[in-house]
Amino acid sequence: MALINPHINFNGNAEEAFNFYKAAFGGDFTRIIRLKDLATNDFPVAENDANKIMHIALSIGANTLMGNDVPEAMGRVDENENRSKISVSAESREEAEQLYKALSAGGNIEMPLADSPWGSYFAMFRDKFGIEWMIDFASESQA
Repeated sequence: MALINPHINFNGNAEEAFNFYKAAFGGDFTRIIRLKDLATNDFPVAENDANKIMHIALSIGANTLMGNDVPEAMGRVDENENRSKISVSAESREEAEQLYKALSAGGNIEMPLADSPWGSYFAMFRDKFGIEWMIDFASESQA
């Protein structure tokens, strides 16, 4: 069965915030990926975004708190509105596909379900009620 974990967008201070959360909750970072780690000719990263966080994950018991910095080219996150997403960690590609199809029906697709530059099977969308979702499947070798 899939796990549901909160995911928070930040305006360049994700690492600072997650160090704060780690101090409060304990736990360990299970993954930290910087935007520069993904830079390719097909996915260029601006110099001022290079050290920003593409993905950070903090284990808190059986749960995971996740987040990222929004690249400047995508605009600032409105911190007075919903800046979080519900992230679903699927157990298989098939489960990811089923959840994506069901939850995205009638919604707006931001990133269709596909293999991502960081190595997982990933999608991002807003459902027909305006709720933001991410579906992710990472094999054991990617976790």
